Amino acid sequence: MSSIESTATEALSQERQDLIEALQTHRYFLKFTAQGLTDEQARLTPTPSALSIGGLIKHVSSTERGWYEFATDAPGAMAGGENTEADYADGFTLREDETLADVIAEYDAVAARTDELAATADLDVAYPLPPAPWFAPGATRSVRRVLVHLVGETAQHAGHADIIREAIDGQKTMG
Repeated sequence: MSSIESTATEALSQERQDLIEALQTHRYFLKFTAQGLTDEQARLTPTPSALSIGGLIKHVSSTERGWYEFATDAPGAMAGGENTEADYADGFTLREDETLADVIAEYDAVAARTDELAATADLDVAYPLPPAPWFAPGATRSVRRVLVHLVGETAQHAGHADIIREAIDGQKTMG
């Protein structure tokens, strides 16, 4: 049970409850795909892509952390240095010096902070996005839109992880 669930959720608006529940639901599905896997299995890439379950959890955790920092320390949080192609690939890789348990523990810590943000932040505050080919020039993001983006990002990668898990041993999250 998260710290948000243990508080009086009736004190939260329905919108905040819905955002938190959506995040928690899709995080559950993503982490479910890792249930019972060894570190070696979590590193497997059994589909034509280079994605692994451990790498996807690591990526989603990092992405959620980055957007949390944007929503609490913007605009400087996303303006960080140049990432190399190797850095990008590493963000999707459960390295030999990393364990699935550690990546999941980090994800849980990030998730708790994001849930607290969803419960307490001014959802209408918006910050300018850094220049990037995928953002329109001068675009902004509200905290609300950050949270909605995280729901979509997590759901998308939970689906990827489900396909990978099915290729590993036939387990399906649903169905």
